[in-house]
Amino acid sequence: MTETASPRRPRKDAAANRAGLLSAAARTLAIDPSASVDTIARAAGLSRRALYGHFDDRDALLRELIASGAQRFNAIAGELEVELDPAPVVLARLTGRLWGEASHVQVAAAIALDERHVEDSAAALAPLRRTLMGLVRRGQDDGTLRTDVAAPTLARLIEETARTVLVRLDASSPEARSLVVRSVLSIAGLSWREAESLIAAHPDVVAAS
Repeated sequence: MTETASPRRPRKDAAANRAGLLSAAARTLAIDPSASVDTIARAAGLSRRALYGHFDDRDALLRELIASGAQRFNAIAGELEVELDPAPVVLARLTGRLWGEASHVQVAAAIALDERHVEDSAAALAPLRRTLMGLVRRGQDDGTLRTDVAAPTLARLIEETARTVLVRLDASSPEARSLVVRSVLSIAGLSWREAESLIAAHPDVVAAS
């Protein structure tokens, strides 16, 4: 009786190269969303040919980055105890914790600016977006968030504000997390004084993870 050989596991160096390419792509694209395959490969210390040995093309690489980042973001949203605090506090906490994944957040934001990947990003981030929509509706219902725009529009404004700030800030800046949180709270309808009071009462929203 002939035994069927078990599938060979990827060599360790191949797995390391793939991980290195993803890491290099995240760093490179966070700075330059239009970075070429050659630029990404060089940043990983590999050749263009080596990159194509792992990914069919640039879009395949981006799709994997989107999926990887989305898993992290959706997990953060799923860990929040949404009903225990007022909507603005949960919104600030969600923003701060997402910033804790700064490198992944920035590359996801950069990729999302590429219209070719809008649908991929939207599908991958559906759980996070549902959490945000729930927060907006709850905040509007109890009057803690602005009500002059419809909930879907406000949720989109919050998302776009966060993305715009994220791609323009230096992730290493100690003020970055606070600025992102304040920007989101502002577009959600809080005055700067209300945002300051919220952060003073809940310092964990801007504390490093």
